[in-house]
Amino acid sequence: MSTCSFFAEEAQLTPLLRLGAGACAGIIAMSATYPMDLVRGRLTVQTEASPQQYKGIFNALSTVFREEGARALYKGWLPSVIGVIPYVGLNFSVYESLKDWLIQTKPLGIAQDSELSVTTRLACGAAAGTIGQTVAYPLDVIRRRMQMGGWKGAASIVAADGKGLEYTGMVDAFRKTVKYEGFGALYKGLVPNSVKVVPSIAIAFVSYEMVKDVLGVEMRISD
Repeated sequence: MSTCSFFAEEAQLTPLLRLGAGACAGIIAMSATYPMDLVRGRLTVQTEASPQQYKGIFNALSTVFREEGARALYKGWLPSVIGVIPYVGLNFSVYESLKDWLIQTKPLGIAQDSELSVTTRLACGAAAGTIGQTVAYPLDVIRRRMQMGGWKGAASIVAADGKGLEYTGMVDAFRKTVKYEGFGALYKGLVPNSVKVVPSIAIAFVSYEMVKDVLGVEMRISD
């Protein structure tokens, strides 16, 4: 057995390595598309009453770059990176670990010949998505708020006295959010977000495995 093969076999047995690999992949993907996410957020909350009216994606990108500087395109990037670690990492780790457990223990006869049904795989993906996004959700809330901070059209972000908030960083955003709105504010929108995210993660995992089977690829997500 070659050294590479040995480490590949060991890696698939280590949940920590699965988490690390998933987190790295998520950070790279998120960083590459982050400016588009910021623009999407601003276009979403923009109303007819907003002082700043973006005409579209490219107009928003150029306006933010011109009026707020290049760094503004990455506002909220740090909490996003920190959030990716539990979010994407736990998605991969929980999904693979749950599959392994079901195959090894075969509770209620779920696993047949070391294989799981599509329905069971969907359930594993849904469980992974629920855990990952619940743990990371407060960081997503802070990311959105930091993206809006400093934008003159973000009238919806207000403190208890009705004045707009300015955040000096991630910690400051956490502090002000909890101070003015309570701890529960960190989970605002969790339910509708779950309705979107959990099924999409479950379907993504199952689709990946189905395509992998069609192509005859033997490696697992964690290999």
